[in-house]
Amino acid sequence: MSYAGRHVVVTGGTGALGTALVGALLEAGAHCHVPFIDPGADAHFEHAQHKSVSLHPGVDLADETQVVKLYAALPALWASIHLAGGFAAAKIADTAKADLMQQIDMNLVSAFLCSREAVKTMTRGGGGRIVNVAARPALEPRHGAGMTAYTASKAGVAALTAALAEEVVAQNILVNAVAPSAMDTPANRQAMPKADHAKWPKVEEVAATILFLASPENRVTRGAVVPVYGKS
Repeated sequence: MSYAGRHVVVTGGTGALGTALVGALLEAGAHCHVPFIDPGADAHFEHAQHKSVSLHPGVDLADETQVVKLYAALPALWASIHLAGGFAAAKIADTAKADLMQQIDMNLVSAFLCSREAVKTMTRGGGGRIVNVAARPALEPRHGAGMTAYTASKAGVAALTAALAEEVVAQNILVNAVAPSAMDTPANRQAMPKADHAKWPKVEEVAATILFLASPENRVTRGAVVPVYGKS
């Protein structure tokens, strides 16, 4: 797959999955634009000094004004890939409205705003690709027991993906999502030390699926929320 000469936004690009995906995109010839909000997130990002990486610090992806400004400053855009989000587990009795709204902002609102601005620039450029990240509980809500706010927000991402895919196909924009189970990351291993880590999908494997969905070689797949569960 060739991304030569193509500009790609990767939100959440400094995280574990993002690092794997940006690495794969760079190998395929892309120029990656990586917004982030946490101070110092770039200090541990292994691709920070790559000539084909543009870092955009201090961007709150749930802030409409900031997202509009980010996308307005980009060159002609081929793909927008939305990995940024957040996770919180709690029983509903222990979940305040503020907790719910935080999950919706981090997961659904960020994907919505970035998708909206990507559609605007891609429509002017003749098309492109959008890939969101849902989650296994979005497809299998029973797996979301004990994390209802997170599950509801990711179900919104899945619905956004399917609806938007139908809306923008005439503009040659294909929209899809992946739905990972728990991925094999250091943070997840620490949080779940007794789990069978061998069954978890590797971030490189999930990144490979996203790489195809966002590529020019994907000419027909749209509206899909692709399970990437590994053997779990």
